[in-house]
Amino acid sequence: MTGSVLEVDLDLFAMNLARVRAAIAPAELMLVVKNDAYGHGVDAVVARARREGVRWFGAFDLVTGARVRTGAGGDARIFVWIADTPEQVAAAIELDLDIGVGDRRLLDDIAARRGGPRPARVHLKIDTGLRRNGVRPEEWSEFVSIAAAAERAGSLIVEGIWSHIAEASDEDDDIARDRFEQALRTAETAGLRPRWRHLAASAAAFARPEFRYDIARVGAFCYGIRPAGGPDEAELGVKPIARWVAPVVEVAGDVVRIGVGARDGLFSTLASRADVATPAGPRRLLTVAGAMSEVAAWPGADIGDRVVVYGDAGRNEETATSLAETIDSIGEEVAVRVSPLVPRQYRGVR
Repeated sequence: MTGSVLEVDLDLFAMNLARVRAAIAPAELMLVVKNDAYGHGVDAVVARARREGVRWFGAFDLVTGARVRTGAGGDARIFVWIADTPEQVAAAIELDLDIGVGDRRLLDDIAARRGGPRPARVHLKIDTGLRRNGVRPEEWSEFVSIAAAAERAGSLIVEGIWSHIAEASDEDDDIARDRFEQALRTAETAGLRPRWRHLAASAAAFARPEFRYDIARVGAFCYGIRPAGGPDEAELGVKPIARWVAPVVEVAGDVVRIGVGARDGLFSTLASRADVATPAGPRRLLTVAGAMSEVAAWPGADIGDRVVVYGDAGRNEETATSLAETIDSIGEEVAVRVSPLVPRQYRGVR
C-alpha cells in the first residue's frame, strides 16, 4: 500500500441509524446520501441502510437518485430536490423518484405533462427564510393553487411539503417554523392533503421534537459527524464510521512522510495547525503537498506504520469535525473532500 485508505465501519453505521431513528421517532428517517453518502460510498451505505429497514433516502440529484434506486430496490422512496429540466423530470418519473419542486417554472413544466406511465410525485418547497430555493411566502397561495389544479388533472400527486431551516438559532428557527405552519394551512385551503411534511435536518431533528413532523432528513449524524461547535459524539450517541488511514512511506530524520496529500482531498490549510494519530500518539501535521504530507517524527517510526488522519475521538484521534474546526469549516466539508480515488474498505458488509 503506497497511498491512503478510507476505512468505513458499516456496523457502526447501523448503530448510528438505530440511534437516530430512536431519537426522531415517531417521525420517519430520510437518510441523506448526497455527495456519495458524505464521501463514505453511496452503494455500500444504501445497501446496509436497506438491510436495517431504512425506507426513505434523500439523494439530492438525479444521478445519485438513479444509483440509490439500483441499490435500494423498487419499494424504496427516493427524494431528489435538484431536477431542473423537463428531461430530468421525465427521468425522475421513470425512476419512480419523489421530486422536490421549489419554483413556479418547474411546477408549470410538470403540470403541463400529459400521459406517461404515472403522475409525478412532488414535494412542494416553501422558502421559510433560508433563501435556499423554495417559493416565497407571498407567492405560495398561487403556487399551491396551481399544484392542486394539476393534481386534479392527474399530472402530479402532491406527496409532501417541505423546507430547509438555518439551524443557527432557536429564534430564527421558530420564525421559520411559523412560516412553514402557515404554508401548510394555505395548502390545505387550496385542497391539498400531502402525506409527508418535512422541515428538520440533523440538529433540529434531535433537539426539537416540534420540528420533526412526518419525516426528518438526517445525513451527518448517521455517519457520526457531529456539528462544529455543537454537542460531541458521546452526547449525541453516535460514532464516526470512517477512519482515514495513511502509511508511512519515508522516514527522514525528524520528519516522517505519509502517503496522503492535497490531491487526495486533504486540506492544505491544515498544515501546522492539526495533529494526526501515530503509533506513538499525536504528532503535528507539518506540510501537505500533492501526493504526500510531512509529520513530525516519533521514536521508532518505520515505513509501513499507519497514521490516522481522522477517525474516532474515543481513540484519541482527530475527527472530521475537529479538523474542520481548526480551519473554520464543518465536518461534512472535510469528509466529502476525500477523493473518490482513495479506496474505501468496508467492515460489516453482509
